[in-house]
Amino acid sequence: MKTLKERKSAGYDYLKKITAVDYATHLEVVYIIYNTTTHAQEVVKAKLPAERPSIDTAIGVYRAADWYEREMSEMFGIRIKGRAAKRLLLEEWNGVGAPLKKDFTWGKEDYDKVL
Repeated sequence: MKTLKERKSAGYDYLKKITAVDYATHLEVVYIIYNTTTHAQEVVKAKLPAERPSIDTAIGVYRAADWYEREMSEMFGIRIKGRAAKRLLLEEWNGVGAPLKKDFTWGKEDYDKVL
């Protein structure tokens, strides 16, 4: 990511999105980066194990990675190495489990809060 941002011929200077995908056997983190001069776009993917997934933070390269990484951590259970902020995005949620993983099941107490 750092190389793609700093390379003069590429210069991907804008982070459009980071998201994750659960394939049950593994997780994939997807980064969409953009060059504001040439309007070129690149997709960078990182494959993570399904059990105890972790990846280094991208905040040092793209400051905008902050909220996306918090979301991935909370929703997919991905540990982001090098992150200082641990506060949950969803304050009403108890923070147990990873709601966007395929193996996640909502408990009755979660449904009762919504209804």
